[in-house]
Amino acid sequence: MRPDERARWLKSFGRRGPADVRLFCFHHAGGTASAYRDWPRLMPAAVEPVAVQLPGRADRFREPALDQMPVLVDHLVEVLLPLLDEPYAFYGLSMGARVAWALTHSLRDEGLPPPAALFLASVAVPGHREGKADWTEGEVLEYLRQMGGTPPEIFSEPALLAGLLPTLRADLKLVDSFHLRPATPLRTPIHVFAGIDDVEGSPKRMNDWQAETLGRFDLDVVTGGHFFDRAGEHQVIRAVTEDLLRKLAAVSLGLSIVEPTGARERAGGSLR
Repeated sequence: MRPDERARWLKSFGRRGPADVRLFCFHHAGGTASAYRDWPRLMPAAVEPVAVQLPGRADRFREPALDQMPVLVDHLVEVLLPLLDEPYAFYGLSMGARVAWALTHSLRDEGLPPPAALFLASVAVPGHREGKADWTEGEVLEYLRQMGGTPPEIFSEPALLAGLLPTLRADLKLVDSFHLRPATPLRTPIHVFAGIDDVEGSPKRMNDWQAETLGRFDLDVVTGGHFFDRAGEHQVIRAVTEDLLRKLAAVSLGLSIVEPTGARERAGGSLR
């Protein structure tokens, strides 16, 4: 893949290395890479956040949105392959968490370098919610209202809705039509984040991700709902940063980053 094509997928928002670890960030259904626009200035130089922009939105709005997870994962493997020779991790919010998890399984199955950690937020482990064949326009609108995070003016602007709904329907189909049942869990450490007021990714549901790894598992409960409030987002950024810096320190000492299985829960965003 040519560098200009890769640039359509990966957004650094002005900050590029050198860094000790890249953090690839995957947005929610109907979202864009701009959800992570502020992360570069909120993270230390050792961590380089790189937001992934999926087709069908923002500067890629002329491209059709992908509605099949295996197709998307194949594209992402091609995009990221030249960048996997340096330490990296994945962060995903809602749909983005499912994408990051599926991508990690694909990388493992192909014998490629795995991420140092998976950071997953606001979505139940696959299997909690069985998929739909398709979403009607009314169902998509109801989903938008229930999840929150959508500016109210969107609902009164037919032109804005017309541009948003096809991509969001594709995103929801991508998530709900995907039913990976891995034979063995990952060894990659998983650190999950649950909004205290979230229903879709409640703390109880997020705890079920523990079964998806043989490595360390952490659960943080943060402020906000499905989309964290500003304080909750900052709690997540601090926790992700601390976790990555701790893993980098372990690597420098020649220690394994695949720690023994065991849940650790931190409420209210308290840090280690």
